[in-house]
Amino acid sequence: MTKCIRMAKAFSNPFRPGAGHPPPYLAGRTAETDEFRALLRQDPVLTNLVLTGLRGVGKTVLLDQFRSLALPLGWAWVGTDLSEAASVDEDRLALRLLTDVAVITAGLAVAKVDATPIGFARARSSKTVTLDYATLEGIYRSVPGLVSDKLKAVLAIALRALAAQRGVGLVFAYDEAQNMADHATRDQYPLSLLLEVFQSLQKQGLRALLVLVGLPTLFPKLVETRTFAERMFRVVTLGRLSDAECRDAIVKPVSAANCPVDLDERSVEQIVDLSGGYPYFVQFICRDVYDAFARGQTEIPVDAILRKLDSDFFHGRWARATDRQRELLRVIAFLDSADDEFTVQQIAAASKKLLAKPFSASHISQMLGALSDASLVYKNRHGRYSFAVPMMEQFIRRLEADERRG
Repeated sequence: MTKCIRMAKAFSNPFRPGAGHPPPYLAGRTAETDEFRALLRQDPVLTNLVLTGLRGVGKTVLLDQFRSLALPLGWAWVGTDLSEAASVDEDRLALRLLTDVAVITAGLAVAKVDATPIGFARARSSKTVTLDYATLEGIYRSVPGLVSDKLKAVLAIALRALAAQRGVGLVFAYDEAQNMADHATRDQYPLSLLLEVFQSLQKQGLRALLVLVGLPTLFPKLVETRTFAERMFRVVTLGRLSDAECRDAIVKPVSAANCPVDLDERSVEQIVDLSGGYPYFVQFICRDVYDAFARGQTEIPVDAILRKLDSDFFHGRWARATDRQRELLRVIAFLDSADDEFTVQQIAAASKKLLAKPFSASHISQMLGALSDASLVYKNRHGRYSFAVPMMEQFIRRLEADERRG
């Protein structure tokens, strides 16, 4: 039985299951951290980073950790979440990058030449300008050529100024990068632009490191956009925590002095099992377990926690699917390999056994494409599919059980 007897002073619940919120203890991820540290030591920069994984594996949290590693190693850092709006067209993406860079370069002064900093015309005076957003945009608008030519020119000026005046390179880190896409029907190629510009800057020996973070659909999209992307990035895939790492994430935050909650071995094992090793689920479950035990309960309220998790995490994603897509997802959830990989052929065979109106292989392929666009499944490079939401199959099975009970 779990002990919960040290109830003396007020002690805030240490667990924080918010999106991107740092946990009280960052368990595991040592290998991934070492990998990024090696990329920071490149000279010249030859390889960039794709950090990928399912929702809830801690990509955003680890990205924040990477930032703290970069600063002492001679790097400045810019970045944000990439919304779909940022990739509407090439010009908008370029201005997004200039906005981010201006935060770092606004204090840098460079020689003024014909209304642009040095590099495009012979200097007329000894006046200087600062590389704030207005100046960067002015350079961008004045350089002749395509959007890629303009962006390469202005970023090269900014990077050279940072290297000369502060001795630092610049990490461009973008979360939710799976939202990026080219739009051939509108003759707009913002994702291609991004890859082309950074490849060019790095060929010039400039210290620019691109870090893209997103769902598992991200890297296949990059390679499809530009085949050289396969050689341009190191892919780091975040998976579940090991049992030992998961235990650390559970136990260490409540091991502090004056914490009113102790977790016995049985309780820890139960949380490890319920969480599936996913960091977000660890935080979510532990928050409710902590509150329950602090109130004097001695057993984990499993059913209540799962129903709350379903409501807060799964139902919003489930709502993205149409009725017919949900029927397909239900078939997938009962495959033996639902928690790993599955194929169109496996789904088709199962649907013949489970449904009065089974799916054809062509219909399944079409629907899986739509579900991929909704970030519910993804296709890996071997042509197999997986759920893009961790433990989604368990949620669907719970729905089925509830419906059968009436």
